[in-house]
Amino acid sequence: MRWITRRNLHIDRTSCPWLIRRFIDPDAMFAFVAPDADPATLDGHTFDMRGAEYGHAEGQCTFQVMLGRHGLTGDAALVEMGRIILDADVPPSRT
Repeated sequence: MRWITRRNLHIDRTSCPWLIRRFIDPDAMFAFVAPDADPATLDGHTFDMRGAEYGHAEGQCTFQVMLGRHGLTGDAALVEMGRIILDADVPPSRT
């Protein structure tokens, strides 16, 4: 499957492809598009961009949202990684 996010990688957009390949879709292919690309016009799963299938929600970063949607919250190491990624991606001072 094709997974799509915006260009100019940051912590969440770097960690999500690792999570996808390792635990969700081992054959994933990735595309990086302009930040203003409309996710509704893209063919594939979109993540960490406005209007994406997977994005920040309810105080969680995209990595954490993916953990929840794919039943990976039972893995304590992944959950802790999610906390670290959230703090690095959205520092507590910005929440």
